[in-house]
Amino acid sequence: MAKRDYSKDDIRQMAKDENVKFLRLMFTDLFGTIKNVEVPISQLGKLLDNKLMFDGSSIDGFVRIEESDMYLYPDLSTWMIFPWSTERGKIARVICEVYTTDGKPFEGDPRNNLIRVLNDMRKAGFTDFNIGPEPEFFLFKMDENGKPTTELNDKGSYFDMAPMDLGENCRREIVLTLEEMGFDVEAAHHEVAPGQHEIDFKYADALTAADNIQTFKLVVKTIARKYGLYATFMPKPLAGINGSGMHLNMSLFHDKGNAFYDEKGNMQLSEDAFHFLGGLLKHARSFTAICNPIVNSYKRLVPGYEAPVYVAWSGSNRSPLIRVPNSRGLSTRLELRSVDPAANPYLAIAAVLEAGLDGLRNQLAPREAIDRNIYRMDAEERQENHITNLPDTLHNALKDLAADDVMRNAMGHHLFQSFMEAKNLEYNSYRTQVSQWERDQYLELY
Repeated sequence: MAKRDYSKDDIRQMAKDENVKFLRLMFTDLFGTIKNVEVPISQLGKLLDNKLMFDGSSIDGFVRIEESDMYLYPDLSTWMIFPWSTERGKIARVICEVYTTDGKPFEGDPRNNLIRVLNDMRKAGFTDFNIGPEPEFFLFKMDENGKPTTELNDKGSYFDMAPMDLGENCRREIVLTLEEMGFDVEAAHHEVAPGQHEIDFKYADALTAADNIQTFKLVVKTIARKYGLYATFMPKPLAGINGSGMHLNMSLFHDKGNAFYDEKGNMQLSEDAFHFLGGLLKHARSFTAICNPIVNSYKRLVPGYEAPVYVAWSGSNRSPLIRVPNSRGLSTRLELRSVDPAANPYLAIAAVLEAGLDGLRNQLAPREAIDRNIYRMDAEERQENHITNLPDTLHNALKDLAADDVMRNAMGHHLFQSFMEAKNLEYNSYRTQVSQWERDQYLELY
C-alpha cells in the first residue's frame, strides 16, 4: 500500500466528501498490539494541529501514571477510509506517532524507534530499506459464544482449492478488501497446515511495510469474524503441524539503486550484500527475542516443521535461517525466515536493519553458504560447518539479547528495559504452569 502525500486540506476535503463520522487513531504498543483512540470527526482540527492528547499510562510499556499525558501526531500519508461503514457514516484511520508534552518523539513508541534507526541508515549513505513480508495465519471456528475454538475450518494443504479449502471465500474477501484499501496483493493461498493461510503483498519502504503489516492483521481479523471464523497470528496454535511464520524479504537501496546487486559480484551480490548478511548472521541469536517474542514462538522453532532453527545462509535451499532468492537486479534481496507474526513489526524491522548496518560498518563477512539440507546433518556435521542453533526458549533468547549492545541500541533504552522486564515476567509465569503433557507423562509413572 503506497504512501500518499496528503495535505491537511486534502484530509478535510476527503472526510467531507466521504461522509466520515469517526476517526480511528492507530498506534502500536510494546508488544505489537494495535491500539486506537476513536474520536468523532469534530476532533479532526485538533488532530491535524497535533493537539490531541491521550493517557499514555494505560498502554503497555509506555509510561508511569505520573507521566501519563501524551500527544498523537498523525502521519497524514497513512490516512485511509475503511471500506466497511456504520449506519452513521464512514470510519477513517490514520496512524500516529506518540509525542511527549514537550514536543519530542516518545522513545517508548516502537514506530518512533524505527524512524530513528532509519535515520541512522540514511546517515550511513543509504536511501531506503525495503521489506516484503509473508505473514501466515490460522482460521479457527468459533463457538456459540463467539469465542475461538481450536477446531480448524478445513482439512486443506499447500495450494489446495475448494472444497478442501473452506476458508477460500473468507480469504478471497480479505484479498478484495485489502485491494480496495490500496494493497497490491501478490499471492494468496492455503499453506501447508490445515486451516493455515498466507497472503503476500508487495514490498514497501520499511516504515510503510510495518504499517501495512498492522493494517493487514486488522483486516484479516475483521473479515474472518464476518464468516464466523477467528484468525490468529499465534506462531504455533496446534501441536504436530507447521506453525505460522512471517518471512521478511529485505533489500537496501542507495542513490545508484539496489545496494545488494552487483552484476560482476559472487552470485551477482555486492560486497554490501555480503556485509549486511554477515551482520544478520552475527546478531541472529540476539534479535531472535525481538523477532520471536513469545513463549509459543519457540514451539515453532523446532526441527521437522520447515521453520529455520540453524544460523546459516544459502542461495538455494530453504533449511537455513537466511536465503538469497534467485531474483537479481532491483529485486535482489535477502529472506530472513525465522520471524513469526507475533513480532512487533516496527521492532523486528529496526532490529534486522541495525544488525545489517553493523555488518556494513565493520565489514563482517559471512561464512560460506550451506547448500545442503541442514536438517539431515548430525550435530558433528553442523559443528564442522560452524552452524549454530537459534535459542530454543524465550529465556535463552532474552539472555542473548541482553548481551548484545548493538541489538540493545536497535531498541533504544526505554523499549529495551520495558521489553526485558515484560518478557522475563512472561517467561517466569510460563515456568510455573503445569501442562497436560506433563500430567499425562508423569502422574502415574511417579
